[in-house]
Amino acid sequence: MVTTIHGTPVVSGVAFGPALLAVADVPEDAVRSYGDGGHADAEAALAAYDAAVDAVAEGFRQKAAAASGATAGVLTASAGLATDRGLRAAVRKNLRAGEPLLTAVDHAVEQFVTVFTGMGGLMAERVTDLRDIRSRVVAHLVGQPEPGVPVPAVPSVLVAVDLAPADTAGLDPALVVALVTERGGPTSHTAIIARQLGIPCVVGVAGAVAATTGAELLVDGGTGVIEVGPDPEAAAARVEADREERAALATWTGAGRTADGHPVKLLANVADAASATAAAAAPVAGVGLFRTELCFLDREAEPDVEEQAAIYADVLAPFAAEDRYVVVRTLDAGSDKPVAFATHPDEDNPALGVRGLRLSFTDPGLLERQLAAIAAAATRTGAETWVMAPMVATVDEARDFAAAVRAHGLRAGVMVEVPSAALLADRMLAEVDFLSIGTNDLTQYTMAADRMCTDLAHLTDAWQPAVLQLVAMTGQAGERVGKPVGVCGEAAADPLLACVLVGLGITSLSMASAAVRPVGARLAGVTLEQCREMANAALAAADPSAARDAARAVLADRP
Repeated sequence: MVTTIHGTPVVSGVAFGPALLAVADVPEDAVRSYGDGGHADAEAALAAYDAAVDAVAEGFRQKAAAASGATAGVLTASAGLATDRGLRAAVRKNLRAGEPLLTAVDHAVEQFVTVFTGMGGLMAERVTDLRDIRSRVVAHLVGQPEPGVPVPAVPSVLVAVDLAPADTAGLDPALVVALVTERGGPTSHTAIIARQLGIPCVVGVAGAVAATTGAELLVDGGTGVIEVGPDPEAAAARVEADREERAALATWTGAGRTADGHPVKLLANVADAASATAAAAAPVAGVGLFRTELCFLDREAEPDVEEQAAIYADVLAPFAAEDRYVVVRTLDAGSDKPVAFATHPDEDNPALGVRGLRLSFTDPGLLERQLAAIAAAATRTGAETWVMAPMVATVDEARDFAAAVRAHGLRAGVMVEVPSAALLADRMLAEVDFLSIGTNDLTQYTMAADRMCTDLAHLTDAWQPAVLQLVAMTGQAGERVGKPVGVCGEAAADPLLACVLVGLGITSLSMASAAVRPVGARLAGVTLEQCREMANAALAAADPSAARDAARAVLADRP
């Protein structure tokens, strides 16, 4: 009998295959055999811990070196978390209190899990990473392979309670045809990496492991519906139809516009030179989000202006053509992206603390040096360069930032992540040249819901009508004064939602380069009027699921 389970759709696409369960932890018998480790004293035990941590961190760094973009940044951050001095200090304290090594590690990790959970927001995302690090460290101590995703013998659907960045980063889309997790939300690390890989993904599926063990699954990443034990022939037919549709989408070459010729800039999100070079080969009009902080997650000291300029120039250079441009985001350091030379330590709630532009309030030189480096890179490469600040909350902040950017001869904008920025969009646009909506944080702050809280995954969905209403206010403000308003959050990668966003007045969409062709092809098949009808239908819906259904209904009613 076919059963159906539901979750939050993240990456569209249809896939069919046997469930492959991720290995979540080290075998208990190996842990029991290790006992107290036989270490001579607390210092010897700490040395064993240090060696295990170094091995785990090096594994993250090697995977980061083989990856690019958001994936590389996430893995680099995990390497930093593994070697965190605070975590080591907690282990040392526990050892000196007489705890055996494995117990000391467990208690130290859970101490920080409690702290991060209490902080909420983006810091709560790191709980999965912390527990993954704990499992990997324990594996090294007891002489076992690091836990994670087994290599499937046949194309399979990966099912897990949750997945850490290291689990998802190295997946082969030819063998792992879809991802299903019990935890996580639309903006979790699993979701972000799945989008970059283009793997159909559904998160927040309650009871997924128990429901799917030993079964074959049909996963629809567009609707969030998972069929357990479907008819194989019918499932294969749906997968083939989806494959043909995606193959057709892959032939789209741009430029971005609707069926009736309304232009929409399609842009790429990048994090470094490698991801920029790869994105430049895609049919994009440039970069809508260059995450500069991801270049510095492993740096203890701030690079000087010349070194920063060289790093930025490598990203700008592939887009130096006349018809392309790059939007550089100044450091979004803080919260889940700690940068040693910028982040304020020991904040009670980093997600709502001194992050992004707020770092410049007490250290204006940090921003000034970065702007000087960006300007130097723009001059060196000849690339058209726009600069935007994250976490802008007031009109005064926007005005001051714009003045600083224009002093370097660059075009100035701000991100709309704080709801106040959307509510004051008209006044913000009086001060800056453009706005860019970061839907990940805007959704979290609008709905007051942690992005990693599975029980609240329905709230951290960019299809929430309240979030769409703020997007509409911002888009309409741009239309009134003829200034660009883009979206650079994960929402831009959803082809159906992209149509809604255009209907709300959005002029550009920036996403992982793998999503550009599906989004471009979808927009090419609808008119601007249809986009507006879809937007109105989604705004009138009661919840994200109803909003998706309402938008699809518009397309079904009108060819």
